[in-house]
Amino acid sequence: MKTFQTLAELAACVNQEVAVSDWITITQEQVNLFAEATGDHQWIHVDPERAAAGPFKGPIAHGFLTLSLIPRFFETSFAITASRMGVNYGLNRVRFTSPVPVGSRLRARMKLLASQAIDNDGMQMTWEVTVEREGSDRPVCVAESLVRRYP
Repeated sequence: MKTFQTLAELAACVNQEVAVSDWITITQEQVNLFAEATGDHQWIHVDPERAAAGPFKGPIAHGFLTLSLIPRFFETSFAITASRMGVNYGLNRVRFTSPVPVGSRLRARMKLLASQAIDNDGMQMTWEVTVEREGSDRPVCVAESLVRRYP
């Protein structure tokens, strides 16, 4: 895990890949719990038997489940010593470019696209987050994530 001492130190990394997260495995239990939390019980996610005969040859994770892992990817890839808090400020663009079969291992690459000072000595950062599936040449999700950090 990378450690930055200050927000300014991180801001100096604009236009660079800053970090790569740890791998995480997507389980059927996660998919089922996500379905319960969101009410999205589509069979391609929650019915392994029916999904086996479907277009993906097995159950796949919800796209929004993959997207919801972005904070975890950030958390496992770098820390900022002089920052007490970070908040999700939104997304500019999201694309789900490939399915995520249950059992897949995912990780994310984080590239800092922009950084600007905001109120309360904070910083708003724009990140390109590319979520990769182990063994695949195509990313499963590419998102532009806005994060605000405060000292």
